[in-house]
Amino acid sequence: MLGWLRKRFARWLAQEMDAKAFPLCDFERLRRVIRPGDVVLIEGRTRLSGFIKNITQSQWTHSALYVGYLHEIEDEGVRWHIQRFYDGDLSEPLLIEGLIGQGIIVAPLSRYRDAHLRVCQPRGLSSDDAYKVIGFAVRHLGVEYDIRQLFDLARLMSPYSMLPRRWRSSLFNIRADISKRTICSTLIAAAFESVNFPVLPVARRSDNGGLRLYPRNARLCIPRDFDYSPYFDVVKCPLPPLDDVGVYRQLPWDSSRAICNNENDCVMPVAPASSLVTNASDEAAARNGMQWRSRRARRHRVIVGATKT
Repeated sequence: MLGWLRKRFARWLAQEMDAKAFPLCDFERLRRVIRPGDVVLIEGRTRLSGFIKNITQSQWTHSALYVGYLHEIEDEGVRWHIQRFYDGDLSEPLLIEGLIGQGIIVAPLSRYRDAHLRVCQPRGLSSDDAYKVIGFAVRHLGVEYDIRQLFDLARLMSPYSMLPRRWRSSLFNIRADISKRTICSTLIAAAFESVNFPVLPVARRSDNGGLRLYPRNARLCIPRDFDYSPYFDVVKCPLPPLDDVGVYRQLPWDSSRAICNNENDCVMPVAPASSLVTNASDEAAARNGMQWRSRRARRHRVIVGATKT
């Protein structure tokens, strides 16, 4: 019974709520610049995504590790393990991600063609270590999604909590085994930690003034940390592109001057009645009125100054 309720709840959280917006990311360009070992940040549209946005105060609600094309992976064991968990088109570039209700899976990059994406490239990561990171993630395919960890993160980050944030929380168990249950960002952070590549390490000064880095608990990692990390280069592929100087002047702005909250909620701004000038005489009258108010203000300042004197 408990397992059935958990599955129903997971399906409810995974349902898409927001209408599909026109993406601001040039997907074809992104495909050309992304490299194996990169982290893809995704703005989701599910109930769970809305929950994560509110808690983390970030639009990035999901993260995935870019694997690339299967035939480019030299390790035969890694290729074989991926094919065990993926029965789609093997000519597609692939991702490893963790989804609620599905666990750690392999998926094509094209799944997010219509989503708002950002690529975070680990600066200076060698090709060999990039494939070690991928191999670490591949070994965790099939692991369940950890819903409890998600809600422990929500309690930890919430500014209002009736319970102590560490009370009965799974997050601070450093020895917790992610090979049984985990979430997307924790798996990716642990994969980079396996090759000693930092995401958001803890930095301290030693007694002699030297810098010491300590790996941060991967269970505390959330998608926005890869965007915030100084060790990852952010790659943006805006649509339309703004590569040349002054090209922003040629953007296809709508001429109606409407202002939008989102693509389904646009309104025409209404100018205040006092600012509307219908003809030349009104314009002259308004100008004279401003001059009169200016003279009155100056006179008022003189009188006030004299009174104070």
